[in-house]
Amino acid sequence: MRAYPVDQLYAEMAFIAYHFHWPHTELMSLEHQQRRHWCEKISQINRQLNGTPTGLLEIGVR
Repeated sequence: MRAYPVDQLYAEMAFIAYHFHWPHTELMSLEHQQRRHWCEKISQINRQLNGTPTGLLEIGVR
C-alpha cells in the first residue's frame, strides 16, 4: 500500500480553502475521495468562469 503524498494533500487542502474559505477542521475531516471531488468541482467552476485551465487538477498536481 502506498501512502498519499503529504505535499499533494496540502496542495489540495489549500486549493479548497482558497476557493471556499473552509476552516482547517472541515478540510481535515474530508476523506480523500471527497477532497478530490471538491478540487474537480472548483476546477470546473474556474474553467467555466475563465475559459482557461486554472485549477489544481489541470496544472499537473495529481
